[in-house]
This record gives sequence, C-alpha cells and structure tokens, in this order.
Amino acid sequence: MAIKKVLVVDDSSTDLHKLEGIVSKAGYTTFSASNGTDAIEMAKVKKPDAILLDIIMNDMNGFQVCRALTTGEETKGIPVVLVSSKKEKTDRVWAEEQGASGYITKPYTEEQILEQLSSLN
Repeated sequence: MAIKKVLVVDDSSTDLHKLEGIVSKAGYTTFSASNGTDAIEMAKVKKPDAILLDIIMNDMNGFQVCRALTTGEETKGIPVVLVSSKKEKTDRVWAEEQGASGYITKPYTEEQILEQLSSLN
C-alpha cells in the first residue's frame, strides 16, 4: 500500500508544525492531532496510511495510543512510527511490543522521517 495520507501527533506545537512541514513538503496529505484521544478518533475518521506519533504527551502517552491503534478493529492496519526524545533501548523494545512499525529519536532529520515513511510502502 502506498503511503499518501499521514497523521502527525505531537502535543508540542513546534514539533507538530515541523513534522507537518516535512511530510507535506514531500507530497503527503497531512492531518494533525495534539493529544492521544484526538489521534485515535482522527485515525478512525480520516483513515491515514501512516501515523507519526510522539510518546510524551499529557492525556495519554504514545505507547498507550500506539497500543490502542494497533489493536483497535478500525485502526489495526495503520503503521505507527513513534517519534520521541526517549532514546533508551528499552523504549524501542516497548514501542515494538505495543505494535509500532518504527521508531525515530529527536532531534531527527528530514531524511529520517521520509526514509521511515517510504519504508512502510
């Protein structure tokens, strides 16, 4: 499946804007959410082809959101890539156990984001 629509989720407006810019400049249609609850609802409604998801957020953390998305009947086929400042190996392992398809640490480069998205195709 070709990735065309990407949901970007981050509670930092700066990081959200930066990720949206990278993704939209590369030709993807982007949607955004600033918390986990909205991300889950938006994923159900908009049916993105991929999700870029922060881990450290206020209402639900990215691990909880990832687990909800990857086990939810309406969203389980959508690949989720976690984008976080958490750099420990245990975070990567836990992300994988929650169903994440990828993991990128902040600060990231534009190339890292686009390579990760193209690897999901």
